[in-house]
Amino acid sequence: METPRGLWALLLLLLASNGAKSTSVPRKEEPRNPCKSLLNKPDPSDLYYLNDTAQCFAECRQEGSSDSCAPGNLERHWLHYESYLVENSLETVDRPFVKSLVQNISIDTSEDLLFSLKPSQIPRQVMKVEDKPSDRVWLPKSFFESLPGDRPMVRLAITVLDIGSGNIFKGPSLLQEEDGSVLNNQVVGLSVGQVPVTGLSDPLEITFSHQHHPSNMTLTCVFWDVTKGPTGDWASRGCSTQLGAEQTVCRCDHLTFFALLLRPILDRASVELLTRISQAGCGVSMIFLVFAIILYMALRLSLQRFKSEDAPKIHVSLSSSLFLLNLTFLVSVGSGSQGSSATCWARGAVFHYCLLCTFTWMSLEAFHLYLLSIRVFNTYFSHYFLKLSLAGWGLPALVVIGTGSANSYGLYAIRDQENRTSLELCWFQKESALYATVHGYFFITFLFGAVVLTLVAWKIFTLTSATAGKERGQNWKAVLTVLGLSSLVGMTWGLAILTPLGLSTIYIFAFFNSLQGVFIFCWFTILYFPSWSSTSSSSGTTAHLDQARSVSHE
Repeated sequence: METPRGLWALLLLLLASNGAKSTSVPRKEEPRNPCKSLLNKPDPSDLYYLNDTAQCFAECRQEGSSDSCAPGNLERHWLHYESYLVENSLETVDRPFVKSLVQNISIDTSEDLLFSLKPSQIPRQVMKVEDKPSDRVWLPKSFFESLPGDRPMVRLAITVLDIGSGNIFKGPSLLQEEDGSVLNNQVVGLSVGQVPVTGLSDPLEITFSHQHHPSNMTLTCVFWDVTKGPTGDWASRGCSTQLGAEQTVCRCDHLTFFALLLRPILDRASVELLTRISQAGCGVSMIFLVFAIILYMALRLSLQRFKSEDAPKIHVSLSSSLFLLNLTFLVSVGSGSQGSSATCWARGAVFHYCLLCTFTWMSLEAFHLYLLSIRVFNTYFSHYFLKLSLAGWGLPALVVIGTGSANSYGLYAIRDQENRTSLELCWFQKESALYATVHGYFFITFLFGAVVLTLVAWKIFTLTSATAGKERGQNWKAVLTVLGLSSLVGMTWGLAILTPLGLSTIYIFAFFNSLQGVFIFCWFTILYFPSWSSTSSSSGTTAHLDQARSVSHE
């Protein structure tokens, strides 16, 4: 009887187990993720796959899309999409985010082809009698002749894809930038099926229209390189960029997906290196400017004529303003955005004042140089240096007061390519005030100094050529004299005009301009140090400029 009892016990346990399963709460099914399903359906000819792609693409085009998006899968899908269009004999595709045209082209075509790429319309061929559209692709007739294979016709697919503000077709580098983006979120694809086309002798041209971009941003023509990283990234190899005010032309020697990237000029590494160069240069300049001021005080105590001469006083005033500018720059860079908004406002105003004082004293150096070398006669002014001091220290104060009353000072951020901000300064928060009171002020003072220096250089080299037969070495002395005078009137600041040409010119500007104090000290020492005074006076050009230093007195 034990065995039946064991069987009944086993049966009851099984029934209890089944009953427990039937009364348990059923597990809720997870919602289907169309983006993940792309992994299992790589065939673009599957309608179900296309619907999944559309649903996933619509979600991932939005900024701040969820982690469930699969940008890599979507990017691979669109890379093969044009081949799918060509192989399945589709002529046009008109969806909100993709517009495509597939057209048969004879390889014996006798003319270049032009297609409109207006994002809101399906691409279409533009006839010769029509005006050129703002967004377009131009294919030279030699393009079709150079295609591999022996066939009378080729099927060309042109796609305009709106990738949105999400992570699709951003790439690893662009995703790390705050301001970097694909211009107008527009990607243009060109394909002739599965045939790779590279190394075109006559490159194709894609023209992108755009508004005027900020001066601290650059436009670069790029293509999607599948060999970079696990999913691909943008690259510029084989493409050139022709910048325009409202249009940019991309010339590329291959077919793929193309875009125009809007990116900050400076990346984080460059900003950090430029900051260190400027800090080091400003620190060295401050040391030499202190030496120049001490040398002037020593000469003033030892030489009676230094108490009445105006030129050394102007040099020392310029040295003092430049020292204060370097000091405020180092403090501003070191402290960043620390402190309250009122403190940041005050620091920005002080920095602005020191900068304008430096510009003004460089302009006054040029004015005094003009009196000494150009307008030699009738140059007496009563209280001359006092009037220069009122202009050198007072005029910038009036500009700063006016700028501050408009609440123009605040936090200023320099953007980079890796972090959201690479450098923060208490500077300007209104660009209009920056352009008017810094760029405009600098342009006027620099232009005046450049004109005066040009006139003085012409006079110096004219004098040198007249005395060349009497004394050797006049040419290099004249060159050194012009270089010394150029440091006084601020010609190193003029290198800022060249900075839009590229990063190398920015490095040159940062290096030479931060060492202006060193150049001023060298000129001051050569001109006034007692043991070199005879040597300095032996130069005809230097003596001509130095002989009239006491032309005006207070």
